[in-house]
Amino acid sequence: MKQRLAQSLRRAAREHAVRSHARAQPATDPASLRLNLAELLQLHGDSSTAVVLMLMALLTVVPVAGAGTVLSVGILAIAWGWARGHDAMDLPSRLGALSLNERWSGRCLHGLAWMYERANRWLRPRWSIWSHGATRWGWGAWIALMGAVIFLPLPLGNVLPSLSLILLSLGWMFRDGLALLVSALTGLAALAYTASLAHLLVQLVDRALAWLPI
Repeated sequence: MKQRLAQSLRRAAREHAVRSHARAQPATDPASLRLNLAELLQLHGDSSTAVVLMLMALLTVVPVAGAGTVLSVGILAIAWGWARGHDAMDLPSRLGALSLNERWSGRCLHGLAWMYERANRWLRPRWSIWSHGATRWGWGAWIALMGAVIFLPLPLGNVLPSLSLILLSLGWMFRDGLALLVSALTGLAALAYTASLAHLLVQLVDRALAWLPI
């Protein structure tokens, strides 16, 4: 199923590229070259919580003004539903309308196709204890923690927590405990990066205060 999805996304990426090359023609509508989160979800044909989380995590690293802030709030909402065992969710209209520009629409389609192709090669059911239903509350808390890190205005601070959430989503979809473990390790690296930046900020503030006359 995931292989067919990868092929469908690759086909959509090629069609987007063809429309993009023809955008100079009067018949081409520029709005048709812009994808939003709801349209990406429709391409999946699946509104499962894991798919929605993966798409939202992916979009947090796209340079769209305010995307990280808006999506982090949505990620916190997903965390609550995840912990409560909700396997499907309706996407809020405000999040669904969040759109990408022409270039990032194409990149996102190619990136999703590449990601599913690799997932089909590398991921498989194993280490089932990590994806057991009893662990849902723990992963829900982890999703909330990564969403909080994404919310912080840190330089490149979205990359590692977003990657952690993408791995979590794929690991849960494939029931691959190894992917879930790597997700946790990636998230720990994100927390270490956040802590190091916070420590650096404290040092800078202390030095600035030391220069001030008392």
